[in-house]
Amino acid sequence: MLALFRKEISSFFSTLTGYVVIVVFLLANSLFIWIFPGNLNVLDSGYADLETLFIIAPWVFLFLVPAITMRMFSEEQRSGTIELLFTKPLSDLKIILAKYLAGLLLVLFSLLPTLVYFGSVYFLGNPVGNIDLGGFWGSYIGLFFLAGIYVAIGTFTSSLSDNQIISFLLAVLISFMFYTGFDSISSLQILHSIDQWIVLIGINEHYRSMSRGVIDSRDIVYFIIVISLFLYFTKFILQTRKLF
Repeated sequence: MLALFRKEISSFFSTLTGYVVIVVFLLANSLFIWIFPGNLNVLDSGYADLETLFIIAPWVFLFLVPAITMRMFSEEQRSGTIELLFTKPLSDLKIILAKYLAGLLLVLFSLLPTLVYFGSVYFLGNPVGNIDLGGFWGSYIGLFFLAGIYVAIGTFTSSLSDNQIISFLLAVLISFMFYTGFDSISSLQILHSIDQWIVLIGINEHYRSMSRGVIDSRDIVYFIIVISLFLYFTKFILQTRKLF
């Protein structure tokens, strides 16, 4: 499993994929935080916080994470190496976890440089250090878990087709549905009696809760359950393919 994990990480950085994902993520967030004028600009808003990062990052990840994961199993199926992969002395679950954790590590690599933003805002505060540390670290944890769901969804969709574009589009669509789709569905008048339950199915309610600095075990359990479900769906698809 460790060898496959290393191979996946190496494949990300042996091409431009890994570097492009990190650069695009940092560039997109930097433009909104420091360059584009408006309420999202830290300097224009007058508040020493990084709310902009945690508003923009889920939308940037919505497209970048599927770009990372779309090749995981799709490329294996297209090139015919997936049969060779199944002959290795690894269970399906270990193969899936190796690929999933590699994608998650790349997400972590993209988040680490944003700590520079924290340092900048920390010293911009008046007085220095006047920043909501609880909300900041809670938002970071929530963003990491959110990206974890995106990676699990992308891993799943990459197992559905040998076409990377289809895998990418499906991952974007399902991730979008989980991030904001359930919020929109809950606003329908016909579902008024169960709207709060529908909202809880989506990511946003749990992500917002963590962004307030409240690390609730129920939110963590939610993220773990959704991630586990999509990894299980991936395992089911791979086992089904073995039968045909």
